[in-house]
Amino acid sequence: MGTRASNNESSIHQDAAGRWHGYVSMGLREGGRRDRRHVSGPSRREVVTKVRALEAKRDAGTALGAGTPPTVAVWLTEYLDNVAARRVRPSTLDRYQSMARVHIIPAVGHHRLDRLQPEHVERMYTAMANLGLAPATVLQAHRLLSRALKIAMQRGRVGRNVCTLVDAPSLTHHEIQPLTVADARKILTTATTRRNGARWAVALALGLRQGEALGLQWSDIDLDAPSLTVRRALQRQRGKGLVLVEPKSRSGRRTIALPEPVVELLRDHQLAQDGERAHARDEWRDLDFVFAQPTGTPIDSRADRRDWDQLLKDSEVRPARLHDARHTAATTLLIMGVPARVVMQILGHSQIGLTLGTYSHVVPELATDAADKIAQAYWR
Repeated sequence: MGTRASNNESSIHQDAAGRWHGYVSMGLREGGRRDRRHVSGPSRREVVTKVRALEAKRDAGTALGAGTPPTVAVWLTEYLDNVAARRVRPSTLDRYQSMARVHIIPAVGHHRLDRLQPEHVERMYTAMANLGLAPATVLQAHRLLSRALKIAMQRGRVGRNVCTLVDAPSLTHHEIQPLTVADARKILTTATTRRNGARWAVALALGLRQGEALGLQWSDIDLDAPSLTVRRALQRQRGKGLVLVEPKSRSGRRTIALPEPVVELLRDHQLAQDGERAHARDEWRDLDFVFAQPTGTPIDSRADRRDWDQLLKDSEVRPARLHDARHTAATTLLIMGVPARVVMQILGHSQIGLTLGTYSHVVPELATDAADKIAQAYWR
């Protein structure tokens, strides 16, 4: 009472009770078994419509995978272990896994992937906010879950990404508060009496990120040119300790011209390190790090931050994050009239908009300076 077909074709038939059934061959499942989908309806026309819709999805490659969809927890783990792990740095993967384990999976991990609703996600965001977590943390959870669901949708595991139906958590950007030039001078003066004091000249004059500065090797520096090339960053990874990693982007690998005072500080630092090498003798590890411990081994980021905090205190400068040294360098360069594109290259930004957007607090001052210069050119 219907149309039957071979194994590779669709078929439609009516059962003894008068209900119509359709079977569509979708290809092969994982393991080599045939994937044949079933649809049914009270009329032949309705089943034909359903069969044709399944065939269209099959031919377009957009049909959902066979079998019961996994839970959010199962899929998120699959995404992190086999998709994200190949694309992001180990430290970033650790952060993602921690976010999934602590926040996302306890909140929505038990839901089946195809039954996850926008309301489930919104309640998770609300709960995170009620715990006092920073908006940036909630936004990171949103981005991670959304990316995992996007991949699930692309691979036919789910029909939609519910995160696109939810407003992303808002993030308030706090205005950057760089140190003043006077404060920077105080810090640099105090640093001349400290071991690895040139470390802070590199931070305040060149705006290197912490990992970039701690990952510097003498082979990266040409004191005759004079220039410094950022080729890698020092990073702590779970189970591996301190390791050197490549820059995140092509723009992160860059060569920076060195100011003469920084060259002199680095020369003095090199001589001091030669003395430490001689004193350490057999305990010295020749790893070529510019800024190192007394035995040549790399400096941990936590110890580096403690040194920075103590340096600010001894310099009688207000407390500030170590990253604010980078902001101070960029702000000072812009105020001194260095073109924004040059500042972008020094900082290793990939886009000029990132530089101007990050340091928008300087833009009014630059605009006033530009107005004064055009007035001077035409009317003074």
